[in-house]
Amino acid sequence: MPPQELSSFDFTRLRNVMVDRQIASRGVRSKPVLDAMRAVPREAFLPEDLWEFAYEDSPLPIEQDQTISQPYIVAMMIEALALEGGEKVLEIGTGSGYAAAILAQIAGSVYTVERIGQLAEKSAAKFAELGFKNIHVLHADGTRGWSDHAPYDAIVVTAGGREVPESLKAQLKIGGRLVIPVGIDQRDQELIRMIRVSEHQYKREDLADVRFVPLVGEEGWPEERTTAARKYPAAVKTGDGTLAKVIATSCEKFQAIDSADLNPLLERIGSARVVLLGEASHGTSQFYRMRARISRELIERKGFSFIAIEGDWPDAARIDHYVRHAEYMPSEWTAFARFPRWMWRNRDVRTFVDWLRVHNAKLEPARRVAFHGLDLYSLYNSIDLVLKYLDDRDPKAATIARHRYACLTPWQTDPATYGQAALSGGFQTCEREVVSMLADLMHKQRAYAEHDGERFLDAVQNARLVANAERYYRIMYYGSRASWNLRDTHMFETFKSLLDFHGLKSRGIIWAHNSHVGDAAATEMSARGEFNIGQLCREEFGSNAYSIGFGTNNGTVAAASDWDGPMEIKVVRPAVQGSYERLCHEAGISRFLLRLRSPIAADLAKGLSRPQLERAIGVIYRPESELQSHYFQAELPRQFDEYIWFDESEAVTPLQTAELQGLPDTYPFGV
Repeated sequence: MPPQELSSFDFTRLRNVMVDRQIASRGVRSKPVLDAMRAVPREAFLPEDLWEFAYEDSPLPIEQDQTISQPYIVAMMIEALALEGGEKVLEIGTGSGYAAAILAQIAGSVYTVERIGQLAEKSAAKFAELGFKNIHVLHADGTRGWSDHAPYDAIVVTAGGREVPESLKAQLKIGGRLVIPVGIDQRDQELIRMIRVSEHQYKREDLADVRFVPLVGEEGWPEERTTAARKYPAAVKTGDGTLAKVIATSCEKFQAIDSADLNPLLERIGSARVVLLGEASHGTSQFYRMRARISRELIERKGFSFIAIEGDWPDAARIDHYVRHAEYMPSEWTAFARFPRWMWRNRDVRTFVDWLRVHNAKLEPARRVAFHGLDLYSLYNSIDLVLKYLDDRDPKAATIARHRYACLTPWQTDPATYGQAALSGGFQTCEREVVSMLADLMHKQRAYAEHDGERFLDAVQNARLVANAERYYRIMYYGSRASWNLRDTHMFETFKSLLDFHGLKSRGIIWAHNSHVGDAAATEMSARGEFNIGQLCREEFGSNAYSIGFGTNNGTVAAASDWDGPMEIKVVRPAVQGSYERLCHEAGISRFLLRLRSPIAADLAKGLSRPQLERAIGVIYRPESELQSHYFQAELPRQFDEYIWFDESEAVTPLQTAELQGLPDTYPFGV
């Protein structure tokens, strides 16, 4: 935009609008931080050709392939320093100088270190031009800090390190706060706050998932190993042409779910004790119906003992009571009546549940197939209680919570989404009451479980469950991805307990999302230290665990836009170039099964083993940010033993009240 047109911009008004709409409304409450954000002209730290974008809440490019951070992230990080005014602050990574200028509005003095000479020189000149006398700039390796002026009341690092540099920890005053993004994957980091509690002790708090440029230096990443921003790979070629053609000649086609020949699949499953059936979304009818079809075959022809779903134990217990014709009255508990209702409370699940009840009617009680939930801690019900509590106690904290819970997925890599999950003081003050409330909920749910049929937990497991409850609920409350590992570990231990309860010859089927049942070691989850049920099953059962993933190119899906939001029927966008879904679509076959477990054709194995993107849609689907929000990198043959493809798919149909009226009280999906 020409300079004469820029002169008509009311930057002060735009700056105030940004602070109100993008920062204050998303949970930043510190008045000093908000005042500083209103006072500092962001456009002054940008090239003139980017001034018109100065008050959009997004990072923008500057010199030397660096970026000026998203304003919300700047505000969130500075708020996490808990500055009151007059402190001595160290900033690592001066960059454009914008964050240092914000800090200087609050702190007594700011010492900022920049490793790139051109940026250090330019920012120092800018500070002088704007009249900042309390900012001091050093051109040096930021990972070593600035020991001449240590110790510091607060340290903030604006680049992502593998770990917290020891030099920075040593330069932090006792009682001081250090905020830094850390992670072993350069593209994704966890924003943490470290508080120095004594000479050798530090308290760590996980704040949010973010994405920063790498922290380069002696105690950071070596410069030659830094990577660029995510790019998706080009189409894969093999010696015989495109990989899509190899897929087309290797797959097993089928016309319809009910008529699909599953004999080859059942032979490949063989004597496996555990079969994991995935889904690429929590709201696609074809995935549910094919899982049901495979499960029926496994039950009727291979004698599988139970199904365990990615769902709450008490809700699944109501279904188990119904399908196994229990002779006692069930608890007054309507199955899956809270968000996300459609995930298990839909016509496809109802059809399978009704079939399982009929199947079990022909069997002796001891041989009836059970239906269990793996989530003993009832994640969704627990979150529902948290939101209701916060809505009443602190509505702004409830808004923060909803943003955090929308991020409870391992593939979510959009820093703006995570940024909305800032930890405000108000949010933290509710922690103790919420954890206590959730512990009470767990005790009630244990009572429900003990009432609803045979309890598989022995006394030792019960004690472990109670002992771990507080840690689990505290992590879940904050919505950190640390809850992923803890939750999958507990679900895996629940599954093993079910196998023990049903006997040495028992065999189990797991219904869960691809991100749970595929081996996490074959995906970018592993680089962040995350694992899942699929990985744990492979480590425990080896070839006796058989994992099946699902995928689709386009169609519709049932999902929400925000946590606790209404279900919507959304259009699924065609798969992006460089993804496994795009390869399957280009194979030109509408529906197929693809064997991935060795032995398979050499050209297929070689082509598919090159990492590609893979799509994952959970209870939240945001097509507008799909590449960042719903794709992750994987190696398909290491992730799954089999892959089932539906080129076009459609959303599940949730159960309506009218469909359920007049059914007996024992029906689990009652009104």
